[in-house]
Amino acid sequence: MKLSVLTSVLAGLLAATTLTATTFTATPAHAEKTKFEFWYGLSGDLGERVQEACSKFNQSQGDFEIVCTSQNGYDTTLQNTIAAYRAKKQPAITQIYDAGTLDLMLSKAFIPAKTLMADNGYTIDWNNYFGGIANYYATAAGELNSFPFNSSTAMFYYNADAFAKAGIDFKPDTWEQVEEAARKLKAAGYECPMGMSFDTWATMEQFSAIHNQPIATQANGYKGLDAEVVFNKTKFVDQVTFLKKMADEKLVVIKTKQLGMDVVPAFTSQTCQMIQTSIADHGTIGKTLPEGVKWEVAMLPVWKGTERQNSLVGGASLWVMAGLPDAQYKGAAAFLNYLGTPEMAQWWSTVTGYIPVTKTGFDAMKANGFYDKAPYKGRELAIASLTYTPTSENTRGIRLGGFTQIRKEVGTALEAIFMQNADVQTELDKAAERSNAVLRRFEKTYAGQTLN
Repeated sequence: MKLSVLTSVLAGLLAATTLTATTFTATPAHAEKTKFEFWYGLSGDLGERVQEACSKFNQSQGDFEIVCTSQNGYDTTLQNTIAAYRAKKQPAITQIYDAGTLDLMLSKAFIPAKTLMADNGYTIDWNNYFGGIANYYATAAGELNSFPFNSSTAMFYYNADAFAKAGIDFKPDTWEQVEEAARKLKAAGYECPMGMSFDTWATMEQFSAIHNQPIATQANGYKGLDAEVVFNKTKFVDQVTFLKKMADEKLVVIKTKQLGMDVVPAFTSQTCQMIQTSIADHGTIGKTLPEGVKWEVAMLPVWKGTERQNSLVGGASLWVMAGLPDAQYKGAAAFLNYLGTPEMAQWWSTVTGYIPVTKTGFDAMKANGFYDKAPYKGRELAIASLTYTPTSENTRGIRLGGFTQIRKEVGTALEAIFMQNADVQTELDKAAERSNAVLRRFEKTYAGQTLN
């Protein structure tokens, strides 16, 4: 993803990596390969793509063998990694999602990205990363702790054929337009104008960022472990109230796995005509919708009059765990370098929907006409959303201890509001109280530590 149309993909998925002092050559047939482990949380189609990437690496050289194992979920990957490290059975590389970033940072159980690559003969242009992606995983000084891997942001998907049949001739850029479209879809006979789940990533976190609303004090936790959540005092309360009103009128319909169908299958089955979900689902949606169905993707809507801000990066990054033999680190560095080669970077974006994380990588894919092709058209909007403005205290990311549990607390509140008709403000206040208790426990656990 750099240098030219053919070679510029080098900067692609992970960074602009160039092998300098170290060259790996095939080992003699009798030499034993160095094995090292990679644990990841993706499953299903995306998990299969990870396995395919691992197979490609193993076939590309003769020095190392990466053993890749799905932990069947981001939460379990984080929990299993921590437990394995304590038992001194940790993998060399682990995929940790955005919400687990602070846990790994404070654990000190990892080798920083810059150290790993420098020690193994690689030179990286670290400034080539998009700021909206790198800042989530970087220290206060801007140095990456881990390698952005499957980076995404939330997008708005809508069925263009359904829009046309309902007489809707606009793209829903604002929530006012979403409501207008929903009413027209309902009038045209569509029973689920918009599908919604209790996942807080799009509904709370991305909404708050693009509307310049804090989730917590202390710059969403970046400035200290004494942060307190404030999502119960921001425009997020108004947004939940709006969505509940829409749900009461059956303009929004709850779609979750527990109820039989999550939002993405609801969209691909044409049950629901609008959803919010990750750009990473772009490939799955394109492959799953019946051939010939016209659909579109757009940046998340904002309320009319809002000065849109950049959205948050989602997905996960790759951390290299400490306490292993140097030979495994040579393998880990080789694998991370391999993921950044021209072929692999573009392959990964093609088969998944995840976005390139470097400026030169994105520019190269545009030059190649990647985003002009029908299956991939629209994915470039994820970059536009992430880079819409420079990151600020409200849009850099969320660095809160126990954030996985905080997400669950907010999800529980949403479930009570939408499924039990509970009061919006009351439930969000309760969720905030429970979330702050989580933060105080985390702060106590890491008493005396400062964020760098």
